[in-house]
Amino acid sequence: ITGAFKYSKEQIEKLNSIGCETVFIQDEREKLDIDVSCIEAVICNGLFLYNDISKFKSLKFIQLTSAGFDRVDMQYVKKHNIEIHNARGVYSIPMAEFAIFGVLELYKQGKFFQQNQAEKRWEKQRNLSELFGKQVCIAGCGNVGTECAKRFSAFGCRITGVDLYPREDENYGKMVGIENLSEVLSKSDIVILTLPLTKETRHLMNEEKFSQMKDGAILVNIARGAIVDTEALMRELPRLGGAVLDVFEEEPLREDSPLWEMEKVIVTPHNSFVGDGNARRLAGVIYENIRR
Repeated sequence: ITGAFKYSKEQIEKLNSIGCETVFIQDEREKLDIDVSCIEAVICNGLFLYNDISKFKSLKFIQLTSAGFDRVDMQYVKKHNIEIHNARGVYSIPMAEFAIFGVLELYKQGKFFQQNQAEKRWEKQRNLSELFGKQVCIAGCGNVGTECAKRFSAFGCRITGVDLYPREDENYGKMVGIENLSEVLSKSDIVILTLPLTKETRHLMNEEKFSQMKDGAILVNIARGAIVDTEALMRELPRLGGAVLDVFEEEPLREDSPLWEMEKVIVTPHNSFVGDGNARRLAGVIYENIRR
């Protein structure tokens, strides 16, 4: 187990109580100086970005502390019949709350009022928008997308889901296939990206897709940075209502990136997943998957 998750003494003891013998490595970014050939299970985030998975000769089980699988060689995992789990559902609630926060920050002109408060200036802002009645496109209808759908619905928004595998779901007004994304974009006031990063979704939001978005529409990306063509986004931003960007093609975001200073852009450092309920949820997922 690695320092990708902060374990309590009780949580490690609970793993040991079901027959596990645990080895703790704090920094998974360092080359391991132990013999890993006998390790049968790993709980980690980016361990295999820095350490060769093929050296784990006995590996049968991987529990990721992330929602995405993009930091693991999935072809190797499948070829060697290694069971793998992500942190499904752990981060969905804070990420959905973050999406709400970002859109409201833009709709209610948060930067304007914050600056006025700092300067002790009493000035009304007449150009505020409401969430009520807005059309929301959620691209990626897994756990995160569905938690977003619940919360935006509570504000009176109309929700359309776009997914690789559309289904009937009471949390969405309707759900359509990814091939219908262009049509949904053209009607949406808010577009929220919660898709996994794959070959098919890399630069899914490109120049063509941005040109199909409505004037004044807001983009929220809490998925992976590479789903968005950043250069195309920056060209279209003056026409759009703004962007809430928590993830980027290159992280950390470079200091010379124009995104930092763009008026209608909220930049956060891949932080949307953080919430005070994560540790409890993740510990439960880890324990239950290993127990099974």
